Amino acid sequence: MNFYVYLDLIVAAVPLSLSFDRKVRYVTRWPAVLVTSVIVAIPYVAWDSFMTIRGAWGFSAAFAGSFRLLRLPVGELLFFVAVPFSCIFILEVVSAYLPQKAARPVRLPWIAAGALLALAALLARGRLYTQTVLAASGAFLALCAVFSPITLASRVFWLALAACYLPFLGANGMLTSLPVVRYADWAILGPRVVSIPLEDFFYNFSYLGFTFLVYGVFRARTGLSILRPFHETRLRRNVSTRERTNTAAKNTRWIGKRKAE
Repeated sequence: MNFYVYLDLIVAAVPLSLSFDRKVRYVTRWPAVLVTSVIVAIPYVAWDSFMTIRGAWGFSAAFAGSFRLLRLPVGELLFFVAVPFSCIFILEVVSAYLPQKAARPVRLPWIAAGALLALAALLARGRLYTQTVLAASGAFLALCAVFSPITLASRVFWLALAACYLPFLGANGMLTSLPVVRYADWAILGPRVVSIPLEDFFYNFSYLGFTFLVYGVFRARTGLSILRPFHETRLRRNVSTRERTNTAAKNTRWIGKRKAE
């Protein structure tokens, strides 16, 4: 195995070893985590492959091996399994051990922020990675604001996301400093945090944001209320409406029987 594969295994090792914690019970979430990983990986693997074909970035054979699938090394493909597995674990831990508090959900400010990121993407013409990553981040904010504003109002969501940046700095720092991944100068703006391009922070934000949002769809019915999807809210409203209708019908029948007596 190569360095990139080993790094993926290390990233997944901690949540794997703690999956049987009685309070978090992460092992019971594995099916939802797997489905989430596959769904989110489809567009992101396609994006990754496209960027590799265009030459926006490439992978070192010395650290990532020479075998390629969809122009991507095995370690890069495992990234889309190890990272969501680890980060959703962080989300579950934060949710289990911290009180779930959320501010009043709002839509317009987040939609405006998404629009500003989209505008910034247009202004970054010629910087392919910069453009696409800003567009992805803007799309997440806008879509989440429309369909699940409670997610963006959740303290647990933001704390978990912030906590995920700690292993991100370590793992991505190694990937970009060795480097396992090389970025074309024309595809990025240039500023870096140590060795990590600024664009990677936006990539991580959009990827984890969509991951948490999709995961919430599969977990909402089992109690992860901070990520309850919009359609479940509508479902509850419909159920409440049916219950009120049934109650009214029962009352009408009861009144009818009383009059008959």
